[in-house]
Amino acid sequence: MSTTSMQTLDTGELKERVARFQKIRDEIVTQVHRVIVGQDEVIEQVMIALFVGGHCLITGLPGTAKTLLVRTLANILGLKFRRIQFTPDLMPSDITGTDIIEEDTTTGRRTWTFVPGPIFANVLLADEINRTPPKTQSALLEAMQELSCTVRGNMYRIEPPFFVLATQNPIELEGTYPLPEAQLDRFIFNVLLDYLSAEHELEVLDLTTTTHRSEADTVTNAEEILEFQRLVRMVPIADSVARYAVKIVRATRATDPEAPDFVKKYVNFGASVRAAQNLVLTAKARALMQRRYHVTYDDIIQLTRPILRHRILLNFQAESDKLSQDDILKKLLEAIPAPRD
Repeated sequence: MSTTSMQTLDTGELKERVARFQKIRDEIVTQVHRVIVGQDEVIEQVMIALFVGGHCLITGLPGTAKTLLVRTLANILGLKFRRIQFTPDLMPSDITGTDIIEEDTTTGRRTWTFVPGPIFANVLLADEINRTPPKTQSALLEAMQELSCTVRGNMYRIEPPFFVLATQNPIELEGTYPLPEAQLDRFIFNVLLDYLSAEHELEVLDLTTTTHRSEADTVTNAEEILEFQRLVRMVPIADSVARYAVKIVRATRATDPEAPDFVKKYVNFGASVRAAQNLVLTAKARALMQRRYHVTYDDIIQLTRPILRHRILLNFQAESDKLSQDDILKKLLEAIPAPRD
C-alpha cells in the first residue's frame, strides 16, 4: 500500500492544508452542537462521509433529529440543499427533472427544455427513502455513482460535491419498500440513531421549548470541501493495516475458506470489494480528524460496523436465532483481532 502518500507533509503548504482541515472539522462540530444535542458518533460518521465524498443512510426512530441534522450540516458547509419527501406516488422524474415543451412566442417554434429536478444540489436529503417503490429509488443510482442523470437519452452532469443523505424509519414496515442491494451498496455508511441520554433530553427541552432560537453559522464552502476530499486520499496506510481491513471484509463471505464457522452458518452473502475500499478511505478521514497522519487498526475496527452492517445478508437461521448484522460483526471482530504491533 501507499506508505509514502504524505511524504511531502513537511512542506509548509501541506501543513497549512492539514491544519485548515482540522480547524474546520472542529468548527463544524461546534456549530452542529449548537443545534443538535449529543449523537457524537453519528455526527462523526456523517462528517467522514462528507470528507470522503460518499453517501450516507441514516436509520432512526421518528423524532431523533435525522432531518434536522442533515439540514444543519448543509447550512454549516455552505452547500446547496434540497429535500425530497419520498412517498408511494413519487415518480423518477420528480427526482431527476424532466423535459417540457416550450414555444417561442415570436416564431411559434416549439423546443424541448430540460427542467432540473432536486437532484441537482450539493446535499440531497432523501427523507424516508424506503417509502417509495424501487423504480423511483433507482433514479438515484446513476447520480450516486456517476454524478450524472439521464433523461430521455440525454445525460446531465451534477456538479460536485454531491452527497445523498437518506433517512429511513426502522419500525413502520407496512407500506415500505426495502432498498435494493445494489443501491444499499452505494451508501458508505448505515448510521444508526438511538435514543438520547436523560441529560441530553433535558438539554433538548431547554433548547426547543423556550424562546431561544439555535442557529448554526457557515464555516466553509464547496470548493474547500473538494480540497479536503483530495487531502484525505493522501493519508498513508501501512500494508499490515490494509491487509487487516481486507481480511475483515473477506471474512464476511461464507464462501471464503478463512471465514469463521458462524459466518458460514448465518450469512448468505458477504461484502464486496467496494466495502474494503470504503473501509480504508473512511479510516483515512477518521485518522485525519483525530489529528493523526496515518491509519491505525482502531480506525478500521471503529468503522467496520457502520460500513458493513448494510452489506451482509443474513439467512433464515440467523433470523430464527434472533441475530442481527451487528451481532455477527461484533463476533467477527472478536474472532479476527487486530495484530499486536
